[in-house]
Amino acid sequence: MAIAKTPGRMSWYVILSLIALAGLGAIAYRAYHGLATTHLTSQMPWGAWVAFYIFFVGLSAGAFLLSSLVYVFGMQQFEKVGRVALLSAIVSMFVALAFIGLDLGRMDRVFNALRYFNWTSPLAWEVRFYVIYIALLAAELWLSMRQDLARAGHGGGLRGKVARRLTFGRTDPSPESAERDHRWLKILGTIGVPIAIFGVHGGTSTIFAVVKARALWFGGLFPVIFVLSALVSGTALITVVAAVRDRVAGRRLDEKLIFELGRVLLLFLFIDLGLEFYEFLVAGMSLIPHEMETLATMTTGRMAWSFWGVQLLLGGALPTILLLLPRRSVKTIIAAAAMVVVGIVGVRFNIVVPPLLPPVLEGLPWADYAPSLIEWVSSFGLIALGVLGLSVANELLPLDPSEQSGGEQA
Repeated sequence: MAIAKTPGRMSWYVILSLIALAGLGAIAYRAYHGLATTHLTSQMPWGAWVAFYIFFVGLSAGAFLLSSLVYVFGMQQFEKVGRVALLSAIVSMFVALAFIGLDLGRMDRVFNALRYFNWTSPLAWEVRFYVIYIALLAAELWLSMRQDLARAGHGGGLRGKVARRLTFGRTDPSPESAERDHRWLKILGTIGVPIAIFGVHGGTSTIFAVVKARALWFGGLFPVIFVLSALVSGTALITVVAAVRDRVAGRRLDEKLIFELGRVLLLFLFIDLGLEFYEFLVAGMSLIPHEMETLATMTTGRMAWSFWGVQLLLGGALPTILLLLPRRSVKTIIAAAAMVVVGIVGVRFNIVVPPLLPPVLEGLPWADYAPSLIEWVSSFGLIALGVLGLSVANELLPLDPSEQSGGEQA
């Protein structure tokens, strides 16, 4: 894709770089001084970093599953965002792992999770699924771009050099070669679907779902809601990214694509909100004390603003209304998708924080938590790094299928 040399392009990179540098400084400060720089305690061991971790894992799994509609199920109306979805899934996964690395008390021992293994530990399985999942994503992205990389390699400049390196010597432009790439793309995508559902995002939710002592976590419905929430957030993310890419390229928005994504988003949103309703209904009707305390914290207590304002209003009610408007426009759909992305952040914080506030043992005080300045700065820095990586890759990689590759894949 040729990037338009817009006046705001340099400003975009400068702003992202400054936020990323501030974040890296905060990360270095946290690495030197330890978790004392945070507001985490033994009673409140998880906070913003874990919330952002599960948020980005969900974005990754949702974006990948959306790409599977193209490469596994042959829904060519979404082909334009297939590669973008795969790239977004890769970047989101690396950002997620960076967040969970920050949360470790001893960041230097991060690779011990791969070095040692416990058959009964969901986390031990999860780390290995992450490695397999990222490798599959990278292979799929490369296969989807291979022929276009070979064509771009004939050009000059940095983009041509990157393309030549990434072909790894495979520059065969024949239809037979393209068909072979597409066949392998479908095989890897088919393998990746259960890994993303059960291993990556379902596995991440299992880390929470097996904790019996915390309200709203323990139960078999929890992983299912996680996966549906991933589909919602991933579809919303790709809708926004697709619109931004068209704007940056100086071309007209693909209205047909945005409307198709809006329909898919509405479907996933309806299912997700329905499952959330049953989640809270069952918890409320159980009358179990610690379940009721957590629900009260979310609905009428210190986290009520996040639950009602961010999770339900911004992330649920308003986007649903906008997507149901009979005369909705492209801008309306994009606005709804952006609201969903922000709303899912609230969902993730409400998953992590409220269940940890009530004391587990009678007589202990209630916990209190708000992210420290270091937590916020490092978080925004990591997010900026992810957006920066996505922006640079958008300029250097052929993320828009060419007519030749598009025709062959169809």
